[in-house]
Amino acid sequence: MSRAFVKETAQDAPPPERMLSEGPNPVTPEGFAQIEGEVARLEAALKSEGNPLLRETLERDLRYWSAQKLRAQIVSVAPEGGAVAFGARVTITRRVAPAYERKQQTFRIVGEDEARPAAGTISWRSPLAQAIMGAEVGDIVETASPPAEIEIVAID
Repeated sequence: MSRAFVKETAQDAPPPERMLSEGPNPVTPEGFAQIEGEVARLEAALKSEGNPLLRETLERDLRYWSAQKLRAQIVSVAPEGGAVAFGARVTITRRVAPAYERKQQTFRIVGEDEARPAAGTISWRSPLAQAIMGAEVGDIVETASPPAEIEIVAID
């Protein structure tokens, strides 16, 4: 019987590949260290893992982190000049419709894989980071979705 019409089960299917973003992969020095740590951890785990299904997942993750490491461009500090840029720690005041209540936030703009909003870091690809890139202290940036006014309070 041909295997062409046999349904594969989820157990037989390999794990889906992790998506890689197009373009550069800027990272902070700390982010690059995280990537190197993931590669080392996965390589060590593969040496001792005997379960074929777990090996497939580890191999898939290793392919992802190895590709991210190859694409990494280490950006050590935000550029001079006072504008919001990759690596900068930014404090903003956000006024969101409909009530337009003020909310102050501080975060650092970092690489995709090192972003942890709960820990105060956001990806440079996030809509918020994209909206404020290039703005300076005192600038007010308006966003459409959600409707908001974002004032740049400080840049470190």
